[in-house]
Amino acid sequence: MKRLAPLVLVLLAGSAAAQQAQPTSPYYPAPPPQQAPTVQEGASTSGLSSPLPNAPAKVERTDVASDAEAQLFADARKIVWGRYAKVKGAKPGELTVTRKGALWTVKGRIDSAAPGTEGDWASIDGVVEKIAPGLVQIRGEVAFRVAKVEKGVPCKVGGLLNFKRSGKSQVWRLVEGDNPCDGARENFDLVHSKPPEKRPVPKRG
Repeated sequence: MKRLAPLVLVLLAGSAAAQQAQPTSPYYPAPPPQQAPTVQEGASTSGLSSPLPNAPAKVERTDVASDAEAQLFADARKIVWGRYAKVKGAKPGELTVTRKGALWTVKGRIDSAAPGTEGDWASIDGVVEKIAPGLVQIRGEVAFRVAKVEKGVPCKVGGLLNFKRSGKSQVWRLVEGDNPCDGARENFDLVHSKPPEKRPVPKRG
């Protein structure tokens, strides 16, 4: 311990001398720069567009690429709902295809009449965007109300809906027909049903 004491005193004395030798300055350790560093300017924020996609343009006319398909679809008057189609007592729903000038619209609903499914229904509402061979594209919404799914809250499929027909079939089936709530295949069909021709009643002689 006696040998270490002189060494400690020498180190302390050296440190004090170094501090006394340092020049005093109000800007220690260094004065501020005369000019702030330049920063690269970013791109102008004027004229920016929203990153979100634009809303789909309103359909003002139906693109009829097939007159034969259009004539067939004009008489689509029924809706068949595959979920209950094979249940005893099931009945088709009603569909209305309307032409206003160059624009076609569709609207319809089917209410389940099968025992134990009363209160369940499916509906469609939209405008026909395109009619092509074996294809009818409708921009709108199809809703499915099933009591045991989502506590009876309607599950909806919206946007551009594709209804396809094959061969000599007179049924257009919704391609996007999976129920978004439980994943079940609904098999939602629009069915051609031409009304019977009205024949004149023969006059009595």
